[in-house]
Amino acid sequence: MTNERKALVFGLISVAMWSTVATGFKLGLAIMTVSQLLFLGTLISWLIFLFTALVARSLHIEVEDRWLVVGLGLLNPFIYYLALFTAYDLLPAHIAQPINYTWAITLALLSIPILKQRLTARNLIAIVISYAGVVVVLTSATMTSDKALNTAGVFLALISTIFWALYWLLNTRCRSEPRAIMFWSFTAALPPITLTAFFLDGLPAITPTNLFYGTWVGALEMGITFLTWQTALRLTNQAARIGQLIFLSPFLSMILIYLVLDEAIGWGAVLGLAVIVAGVHLNQKNPSAN
Repeated sequence: MTNERKALVFGLISVAMWSTVATGFKLGLAIMTVSQLLFLGTLISWLIFLFTALVARSLHIEVEDRWLVVGLGLLNPFIYYLALFTAYDLLPAHIAQPINYTWAITLALLSIPILKQRLTARNLIAIVISYAGVVVVLTSATMTSDKALNTAGVFLALISTIFWALYWLLNTRCRSEPRAIMFWSFTAALPPITLTAFFLDGLPAITPTNLFYGTWVGALEMGITFLTWQTALRLTNQAARIGQLIFLSPFLSMILIYLVLDEAIGWGAVLGLAVIVAGVHLNQKNPSAN
């Protein structure tokens, strides 16, 4: 296999794993609280990052990165997943998932003040399109359900995109190796997450079922997928082409939500997701490629 083929394989593996996590969130939250699922998922991820950092001998963090890495850990996984899991706990998965996918648009907005980037006409159109898609998703959910959408859940799904975007924007300031950053940021996050779970709901029982869902979330959402995606990008000379694979994930995820969670998904939700993805794609498209 050539490197490009290997890159494609690792990219597709990443997309396949990411596509399952919305379903995993809902199933895990059906038997655990938000803080308990966050604790187990973070613990599993921390063990994965510890193992990979030791194997790669990449535990060193540059002195100037140390406090930044602590801050990154508080953003992700602590604050980000606390908000995201709560949103999934309050909303149907087929509503929370498309809203969360707008994080790429939030990233573009926040890069203006943080990275001093300019907002182009293409960016502005993409932002309008994506948030129009959110409106379509929310409107269709309101029209096709007897129950009103949980406002707090919608707010948390939206604000979680800010935390995720901030995490990646601040990550660009780190000079240390990515594996070391992930390990030490999760190390910084694990104590406050443990205390939150302990005082709010009690630590989860270590049962096979709880471990299964904790591993599902920790390995596929936070841990292994990060490594497979990084591998795909490292093996390819066409990062933009590999990056396009990510647009498959929300649609595959929607199919799993329908088949496994048995959520009633109307055409409005699918149309809204398509509009959001179109906006994200437009925002990421390289103008020079026209």
